[in-house]
Amino acid sequence: MATYTYRCAVDGPVDLRVPIGTAPVTIACPTCGVLSPRMITAPMLGLADRGRMAVIDRSERSRTEPDVVSSLPRRPGRPAAPFDPRTRTLPRP
Repeated sequence: MATYTYRCAVDGPVDLRVPIGTAPVTIACPTCGVLSPRMITAPMLGLADRGRMAVIDRSERSRTEPDVVSSLPRRPGRPAAPFDPRTRTLPRP
């Protein structure tokens, strides 16, 4: 659901929540009934909590600027797997 804002000449801005892409160009104001055109407004993406915004920012940044790593990350609290001599001949990255 997205929030679309309409401008009533009498009552001011009116918000309407409808599925994305289904908002009409004009609506009747719920208070006075005057036809109100839709306004172009900035999306309200910054209103999420900080954790979610950090994930969104990190994923957007990694799309064009991926992090370069030299080894796999270690999981804290888990010991490294013991060396298996059978894997010595396998190709290394």
